[in-house]
Amino acid sequence: MEELANELLEKTGKTKARYDALTEMVSDPDVIADNREWKKLVKERSSIEDIVFAHDRLQKLVNELALSQSEYEKETDQELKDMFYDEIASLKGKLEEEIEEIKILLLPKDANDDSNVIIEIRQAAGGEESALFCSALHRMYVMYAEKKGWKVEVMDLNETELGGIKEITFMVKGKGAYSRFKYESGVHRVQRVPETESAGRIHTSTSTVAVLPEIEEVEFEIEEKDLKIDTYRSSGAGGQHVNKTESAIRITHLPTGIVVACQDERSQIKNRERAMSILRSKLYDFYQGQIESEYKESRKSQVGTGDRSERVRTYNYPQGRCTDHRVNVTSYSLDNVLNGDIDQFIEALTLKDRAEKLANA
Repeated sequence: MEELANELLEKTGKTKARYDALTEMVSDPDVIADNREWKKLVKERSSIEDIVFAHDRLQKLVNELALSQSEYEKETDQELKDMFYDEIASLKGKLEEEIEEIKILLLPKDANDDSNVIIEIRQAAGGEESALFCSALHRMYVMYAEKKGWKVEVMDLNETELGGIKEITFMVKGKGAYSRFKYESGVHRVQRVPETESAGRIHTSTSTVAVLPEIEEVEFEIEEKDLKIDTYRSSGAGGQHVNKTESAIRITHLPTGIVVACQDERSQIKNRERAMSILRSKLYDFYQGQIESEYKESRKSQVGTGDRSERVRTYNYPQGRCTDHRVNVTSYSLDNVLNGDIDQFIEALTLKDRAEKLANA
C-alpha cells in the first residue's frame, strides 16, 4: 500500500507543481491585464485544486506512518509498542481511504463539470398534457437548484394558454451545476390521468430535456459574419404581445443552421447577450460531436448523458413513484421528487459513471 501511495504522490506532485506555477501566473500584473488569459488560467487552477489538497493530505499520512513505524521498531516498552501498533493500523486505514479518493480524482474529468448549465425542456408526445409536464419538470429543477443555493434565470419561454410550457430555456448558475444536471438529458415520461379525461384512463406523455454547459466567450469565439440576427416582438400565450418594441432576438448560425431565440428580457441588448450564450453552448456541443468520431455511441454509453432520444425516467402519478431506468432506482415519494428531491438519482448515476471509469482505467 505504501508503494502505491508513493506512486500516487509522484503523479499528484506533477499536478501540484502546475498548481503552484498557475498561482504565480494569475498574480502576474501582465497576465491580469489580459482578462481572457487570466480567466483561462484561474479556471485551470480551480479545476485541479482538489487533487492538490489530496496530495498534501496523502503526503502527511505517508510521513506520519513512516514516523510511527520507525518509533514502533525502536520502542522496547511493550505498552508503548502496542500504542504505536494501534496508531499504525489507524493510519493505514486512513491511507487506504485517501488512496481510493485520489484514484477517483485522477479519473478523466469532464472539463465542464464546474460550469453553469443551460437546460432546455420541450413538449414532446402528448399534446397539452406534455406541455403541463414540461412545467412540472421546470418547477422540479428550479426547486432543486434553490436547495443547492444556485441562481436560476429564464432565457426563453413559450407557454400554452392552459399554463403548460411548449419549450423553455433557462440557466442555472452555480459552481458544479453542470456536474449535477448533466444526467438529466433525455426523454422524461409521465403517466397520469389528465383532468380532461372523463373515463379516468391513464395517459402516457413525454417531454425532452437537453442539458448544455455554459461556454464562455473566452473558450469559444463566434465570427460575426457567420450570424443572421432577426428582431421581433416578444409574445406570450395566445399571441398577446408582452411589449410593443422588437426586443426579442433570433440568431441563426449560418454555417451550421443552428437557431436560438431569446425574448424574456425587455432589453434587446440583454436578449442578444443571452441568445449568444445559448448559441456558444450549442455550437460547442455541435463541434465536439464532429471532433469525436464515435461521439454518439460514447454519449449513449456514459450512463445516458446527453442523448435526447433515450428514455431516462418515468413519473407514475397513480402509483406515486418515479423510476430512473438507467440505474433502476425507484422513489416511492413522487411528490418529493417533483419538489426537487432528485439527488438519489443523480448520486446513483454519478456512482455508476465513476465505477465504469474505474473499471476501464
